[in-house]
Amino acid sequence: MTVRADDRDPHQHAPSATVLDGIDPDEFNSVVTAVTSAFGDPTRREIYLLARSLGGVTAGEVAENFELHANVARHHLEKLTGGGYLEVDSAPSSRARAAGRPSKRYVPTDLDAGLAFPPRRDDILSSLLARALELLGPAEAERMADEVGYDYGRSLAARMGPEASHRSVRSALAVVADALTAHGFAAHAEKRGSELTIVSECCPFGAAAQDYPHVVCAVDRGIIRGMLAGLYGDTQPRFEESRPDGDEHCVARV
Repeated sequence: MTVRADDRDPHQHAPSATVLDGIDPDEFNSVVTAVTSAFGDPTRREIYLLARSLGGVTAGEVAENFELHANVARHHLEKLTGGGYLEVDSAPSSRARAAGRPSKRYVPTDLDAGLAFPPRRDDILSSLLARALELLGPAEAERMADEVGYDYGRSLAARMGPEASHRSVRSALAVVADALTAHGFAAHAEKRGSELTIVSECCPFGAAAQDYPHVVCAVDRGIIRGMLAGLYGDTQPRFEESRPDGDEHCVARV
């Protein structure tokens, strides 16, 4: 049902300008989606708080504290890791070394758990950088932007620990979608027919993506390819829909 402005209840209060003034609706949606994806489960919220209070936890410690199966505990930790709220500490603890086996430890990142809005993105700077790249020529600019995105995607995957590469393509796509959402893309993984896709509903680059889609979208594509390469293996996703081209979403098929 659509409600026109002149049909509203005159006693109904409008949203507070002090809360929503100046916030882009797409950015607001991205933040809400990121927080909901990571913390919609009450147990996951408690796990995150425990990790912050202890400075890090293992799947075994989470399973013991919350009476969970180890696989369930690991799922919650990887969900928080995919969202950028935890990361894997590559240095094994002294207790793990003494036991003779490395223990994968999840530690909090510097990212504020989405309880406040992330810093405003500088659209002017994004546009200037994209324009500078385009001076190289469209083909070279797109190649370089894709390479930068790919390297960044690989670095994101590497933060999730060496075991992260041993996963199915379905679970890898879910982790990629969580990471993209934490970066402002409001992404999710879904199945379309016989293919798996990543659907991004928002773009954190704003006007820069509209003005320089070949450069900015190449960065996005590179990030997805890089994360998939680190989490699953080399793949060649097909990017069939794009918001700068007028589509409702950006869609990558795997």
